[in-house]
Formats: sequence, structure tokens, C-alpha cells
Amino acid sequence: MAQTIGVVGGGAWGTALATVAARAGHEVILWVREPEVAEAINSRHENSLFLPGVILPDSIRASTDPQTLGAADILLLVAPAQHMRGVLTILAPHLKSGAPVVVCAKGIEESTGALMSEVTSEILPSHPLAVLSGPTFAAEVARGQPAAVTLASKYQTVIARITEALGQPTFRPYGSTDVVGAEIGGAVKNVIAIAAGIVDGCELGENARAAVITRGMAEILRFAQSRGAERETMLGLCGLGDMILTCGSPQSRNMSLGRDLGRGRSLADILGERKSVAEGVYTARVLANIARERGIDMPIVQAVAAILHEGQSVQDAIEDLLQRPFRPELQG
Repeated sequence: MAQTIGVVGGGAWGTALATVAARAGHEVILWVREPEVAEAINSRHENSLFLPGVILPDSIRASTDPQTLGAADILLLVAPAQHMRGVLTILAPHLKSGAPVVVCAKGIEESTGALMSEVTSEILPSHPLAVLSGPTFAAEVARGQPAAVTLASKYQTVIARITEALGQPTFRPYGSTDVVGAEIGGAVKNVIAIAAGIVDGCELGENARAAVITRGMAEILRFAQSRGAERETMLGLCGLGDMILTCGSPQSRNMSLGRDLGRGRSLADILGERKSVAEGVYTARVLANIARERGIDMPIVQAVAAILHEGQSVQDAIEDLLQRPFRPELQG
């Protein structure tokens, strides 16, 4: 059944999800901040700023007016994590009562330590919530190449409704009730991807990158279990799957940022030339703080945060990690 799907955020991933909804036969309202992005999508059917070279379906209509989202039967939230609270506050008065909302951003709110599902539930308490996360590069999804994702919600009816709305042979949602686990996998792997990129930029070798990814997964598991998430979730699409993708390709914003750091570039210079957000930069600091406060052993996360925000050199951070005491693998 055709519906109206609202997509909040006109970056690469928001635009890609808009194409998914359009290919499923729905009318799509894509809410964007930049008037030039709206104009390009509506007149030329291309988001030339954030997703160039991909022709978009005619059924996607872009708007900078939040009131247009009042027509949405389902809302996909793809705003950057650090802006989600402000965006939802603007949109809340205009949304259709009871319309399900799907968190598609991957990050932790830096000012509060809250997950995006917690922020969303606070601002939109009457809207059934789901989380969509998994190994997805926006350009591939937008071109219709196959992808699979975790779709998590406490409500089976919400999982069924969103799966019916968005599921198709090349975009395959797999249901889960572990909302917290789905979010943590997507958020924390961004920080590990920066570490994997640093290894690549420093030319430390494939062995070292595999070690960072594997030990990074151990850190994700420890953090996830401290928040009550299920271990099995971390071994699925939104955990292990996302780690394999994001830590293994320079298409990843976070890995490519880490690679530039490993090659000696400054964070300010890297961020200054980018249009899109690397969420791991912000997640690293808040995650490192939470880990310290709660006594969760996350040395790779701590090292990335120290490089990004505390002035530690890449070489010193690597040396600190290599000098850690030996211990049984399953102990940490």
C-alpha cells in the first residue's frame, strides 16, 4: 500500500533512504536545510552536493519547510546525531499523531551521553519508535545495489509495518527487539573505524588492522552489555556487519578521516574540507568519558579520543596501545 514517507536530513544517507522509499512505490518528502539542495532535487532530480551522480526518482520531493512533514505516515530520522534534538524540537509540532519514527542516525549525543532513541523518545514520546542500522554505503543503496539492515523496535507491529513499507529484494530489513544493541553497534563502530583508518594511514599492515577491528569488537561488546544489549545483536548486521564494512573501506567517512590522521594531517584541516559529518569524531569523546566513569575497559576508544580531542600524537597513542599488559583474550 502506497504511503507518504518523510525523510529528515538531505545528506547522502537521507537521500539514499529516500530512493529506497520511492522504489517501494511511496511518495517521499525529503526535508533538507539547504535551499540549494532542495532546488537541485526538485528541478534536476539529483543531490549534487551530497550524493552527486545518482539520478533520483521523480516521486521524491524536497522541502525546507517542516510543515510539509505533517503528511508523512512514517518518518525516517537521518539528521546528524549532534543535531537530532534540535531538529526534532522544530519538527514535533508538525508531525502526524502516532506516526512511527525510525532512527537512522548513528551516534551518541555529546552533551548528554544519550542514544538517539533516547533523545527521540524524549521529544516525540507518543510516536512508536524503531532503529534502522547496518552495513550500508549510501551511494550503493541509492543505486539499488543489494544491502541488508537491522530494524529494531520493541513493537513487532512497527517492525512489520516498516518492513512492508521499505523491504524489497535489494533492501532487506531483519527484525530485532534489541533497540539499544542496534544503536550501540552503529555508534561505537564509527570510533573503531577511525582507529582502523589510522592503522591504514600509518601503513602498519593488514595484521594490525585486523587486530584493531577484532579488539574493537570486544570493546563494543563490553559497552553494549553494560547497557543491557544482547551479545547476539553485536554479532549481526548492526554490529559485526557494520564493522566489516566501515573498517574495511575508505568509502567510510570515519575510516578515511582516520587514514588522513595517520598520514599526518590535522583534524581541523580534514574537517574543514568535508561537507559530510564523520560521527565518530563526536562519539569518541563522549564514549571515552562514559567508559571512564563506568569503569568499562575501552583502550582503542580512549586512544582515538586522545588523538582527536586531547592533543596526543598518533605515534604516542599507538605506542601506548602496544605497551598494554598481556592478558587472556576473553578477559579483555
